[in-house]
Amino acid sequence: MLKYLLFFLAISSFANAQEQRIEWRTGIKDTSYNTQRDFRNNIKKYPFIKLVVEQQMPNVTEKRNLAYAKIGDRKLLIDAFLPKSKSKTAAVLIVHGGGWRSGDRSQHIPLAQHLAAKGMASFTVEYRLSTEAFYPASVFDVKSAVRWLKANAKQFNVDTNKIAILGFSAGGQLASLVGVTENVKKLEGDIGSFKYSSKVNAVIDIDGTLSFVHPESWELQNINTNKGASAMWLGYAGNERLDLWKEASPFTYANENKVPFLFLNSAVERMHAGRDDFKKLMDKKGIYTEIVSFKDSPHSFCLYQPWFDLTVNHITSFLEKVFK
Repeated sequence: MLKYLLFFLAISSFANAQEQRIEWRTGIKDTSYNTQRDFRNNIKKYPFIKLVVEQQMPNVTEKRNLAYAKIGDRKLLIDAFLPKSKSKTAAVLIVHGGGWRSGDRSQHIPLAQHLAAKGMASFTVEYRLSTEAFYPASVFDVKSAVRWLKANAKQFNVDTNKIAILGFSAGGQLASLVGVTENVKKLEGDIGSFKYSSKVNAVIDIDGTLSFVHPESWELQNINTNKGASAMWLGYAGNERLDLWKEASPFTYANENKVPFLFLNSAVERMHAGRDDFKKLMDKKGIYTEIVSFKDSPHSFCLYQPWFDLTVNHITSFLEKVFK
């Protein structure tokens, strides 16, 4: 009798988890995170900050709303910001934040414009959020964007040996995961052309977590929580599918990593789980890894002055160093 009761409870728990997964995937865009709202929240504590807005930069050509992939009738869009250069340039693929559930690529148009003005072709990429599709859909999308960029490198005058991926917050986690999993077939997906690889040559992680299962991670410390952004992206709380949480953690693949990393970090320590241990491993492997921390800064420091120009300068100097 006890055996049947336990079986019933297990089935009931599974059914509840499945029902909850369906509720999370609303199909409706979540607009809870956007730059203006973030600014209103942060200016209360940091009254001196100034939001950096997009502007037409001299010697930069813009091509917006390009389709890099198509899933059924659904187009995935990307914007290109290109330096007016006769020689091939390095490229930066920029992945926005928003807890894998909100936000959009317009968040980093100012950053893309300023990097292009510094001589690097820059691209702001859209990906499917968790209201539309659970992990690993967004990973498939971003990897597809890398392959698309390589396939169109001639059009954009890009050196395919100098492609960096950059992400902020959830985008930082995605950028890192794409950077360390070039040989993980299950994370490649089936979108777009496979004539080109999804390999990138450098990663810039702006306050994106490296691990959901590291002892420092908020997710592991709150493993029973099933309403966090991570759970809603992965589709399960950690106590339901810890294996999936590990699979989606960039730190899991640290021993196989071959590309240099730049970490640009705020004063919000919980966003940096696994970072220091990752650097120790990279130092042993002789892979260049740089950490820059901004004291007394909010999580979204990269969107605001006085940190925006510093962010651009650190990215530029890092890429000049690793792409020389």
